[in-house]
Amino acid sequence: MEIEQAVTRHYTHGSLEEAILNALVAAGKDLNRLTPNDLAPVDEFHIGGRQATVAFAEQFGPRPGMRLLDVGCGLGGAARYFAHEHGCQVSGIDLSGEYVDVANALAARVGLSERVLCQEGSALALPFAPGSFDGAYMFHVGMNIENKLALFAQVRRVLTPSGVFGIYDVMRLAAGELSYPVPWASGPDSSFVADAASYRRALEAEGFEVLKERNRRDFALEVFAQMRARGAAATPAPLGLHIVMGANAAQKVKNMIGDISSGLIAPTELTCRVAG
Repeated sequence: MEIEQAVTRHYTHGSLEEAILNALVAAGKDLNRLTPNDLAPVDEFHIGGRQATVAFAEQFGPRPGMRLLDVGCGLGGAARYFAHEHGCQVSGIDLSGEYVDVANALAARVGLSERVLCQEGSALALPFAPGSFDGAYMFHVGMNIENKLALFAQVRRVLTPSGVFGIYDVMRLAAGELSYPVPWASGPDSSFVADAASYRRALEAEGFEVLKERNRRDFALEVFAQMRARGAAATPAPLGLHIVMGANAAQKVKNMIGDISSGLIAPTELTCRVAG
């Protein structure tokens, strides 16, 4: 409980919806005619944003009508993408009540309330019946959860016998101290970055078969290089993840890039299914 409270404090903004709406107006968007794509620069809080989500979907294989669970849904960007682009029905859960409120408000603004619904809760105590979902995914969530066995047990419980599970997390590549703050944690007390082998062992212990693993370090470094090029060429865009990360956003990103560049960590995908 203490860890979850620390995680919630780290992500708390205080006036996030207002800040996002103001930034959308500053970016020239009509608040009465928003699309999911308009929101992508600010609501996909993971390395690579929408580009990473699309690449993940190619591995994950969503299909129309699929019932999906978004574990740690944040502002609901990925949930809206799967609903809008792939015709899925998505339920999201997140520790942050503020994030959940914003996620649902943004879904309403883009006409997706009937296909995307987020609620406050813990990934370690999912409030869903067994077999509720055809698939589940999480983007940059496992780094905040120490007990990954319990996490994967909960996900397995709510999936159908043929369910799929996709993960896009920052994972450890080598031993060494990480630099803080980073986007997912203010300090080591709420940061539990593990290597892909540890994920595999925990997944297999809880009834999953790992089908694919993909290290996305090169992709991340390319994304960061593009960010630096844009930053050198123009003033910062009004709409971006700096709104979500707060006043020390630049330091969080700098520390994360440094640890990825030095080979300590990297974003990594795992595609799994319930073992037969």
